Amino acid sequence: MPEKESNSQSDFMIEKIKERPINKKKLIRRTVITASMAVIFGLVACFTFLALEPILNNVMNPKEQAPRIYFPEETNEMNPEEMLSDNLPTDENSREDGEGDTEHSLENEQIGDVLAGVELDLIYYRQLYSAMAEYAANLKRSMVTLTGISSKIDWFNNVNESQNKSSGLVIGITKNQVYILTDFTPLEKAEKINVVFNGGAVGEGQLIRKDPTTNLAAVSVSLEGLSEEDLEKFNEKVKVPTKGSSNYGTLVGSPVIALGSPMGTMDSVGYGLITSDSGRVSEKDVSYKLLQTDIVGYSKATGVLFNLEGQLVGVITNSHPVDGMENLIVAYGITDLTKRMEKLIGNQPFAYAGIYGETVSREVNEMQGVPSGAYVSDVIMDSPAMRAGIRQGDVITKLEDRMIINFRDYVSAMAQQKPDKTVTVTVMRQAQNGYKEMVLEMTLGELKGK
Repeated sequence: MPEKESNSQSDFMIEKIKERPINKKKLIRRTVITASMAVIFGLVACFTFLALEPILNNVMNPKEQAPRIYFPEETNEMNPEEMLSDNLPTDENSREDGEGDTEHSLENEQIGDVLAGVELDLIYYRQLYSAMAEYAANLKRSMVTLTGISSKIDWFNNVNESQNKSSGLVIGITKNQVYILTDFTPLEKAEKINVVFNGGAVGEGQLIRKDPTTNLAAVSVSLEGLSEEDLEKFNEKVKVPTKGSSNYGTLVGSPVIALGSPMGTMDSVGYGLITSDSGRVSEKDVSYKLLQTDIVGYSKATGVLFNLEGQLVGVITNSHPVDGMENLIVAYGITDLTKRMEKLIGNQPFAYAGIYGETVSREVNEMQGVPSGAYVSDVIMDSPAMRAGIRQGDVITKLEDRMIINFRDYVSAMAQQKPDKTVTVTVMRQAQNGYKEMVLEMTLGELKGK
């Protein structure tokens, strides 16, 4: 019995527990499910991040919106003769005072008294030009010098650096950015743009956009990149100019100051008069007034024109010289440039229709019966306007909901449009029995370089 019991215990001690067999199919299925869930989770996380990243980035690092250029409303300027006549006695006042002089004699008498009190000696001229120089120095607070730097490697692997300079105008200042208007040509091949402000502050410029019709460009400078010393100089010495008007009344005979590089060197100055404001230059979908001066300058001058009230009235161009007087300073009228400047600093593309035009004058309207509006003098081949059916000789009277009375209205309406937008254009077309109204659909393109 004891022996039997011992054997039984021995058998129990050596008993083996068999492992449960592995279900390979089930294991593979679970592995596949786990991997699939991991992939799905990763994709969901990825898409969630992509969707929320712009929102979170805007919250954490809000981007500054490009500013809209704002200038004070234009005020009616009085001509010198109007100011003088306001100080003269009226006929009614003359009668009350018992004076029998005519208005003509009163004018001559007062003008004579004014001229008699002026001594045109050397001291007078010295004071005059000293005052002009001081006035120009104050206006230079709105001017900058831009240097476009580019480099080339010659056959011997030597790096040759070239620098091209251009004058610029401060047209907008926000919390973090400065916006500058300048001529694009010196910066065309620049790899780096250095900007020197009035007072000596130095920053690095970034090209925003170029206007193919005027060859003007907008450049921005980050204020965060300026040193504390330069930022102090900037705040003290730099300002945005006041915009004048190049379309109100007549500018002919008005004195102006040319700043920038009118004489071919940076920071040069020219004084003179506007001798003509009747010239215009037409480009695709735009038209600009040209201000001609008697200031003899450099054939490739850049810069701006200010009047004696400190108002910006023109931006110098060297693309439209006067025949026979190529060295006279010519400028685009500032009023026609304002909308283009807004688009440049906002980095907004220019809508393109492909129309050259002009305003139907009152005489042509009355004598020939041509409807008032924007007369289409030419249509560019294969342009959006041509594809829409607009022809030479048509008169545009409406663009979308805006009435078109002259070509300036058309230019202004086009400045509000965006590329790829389909707009409704109403035109008057000459038919056998007069002009017939037609409504056309035009899909706008984007204005590219020349």
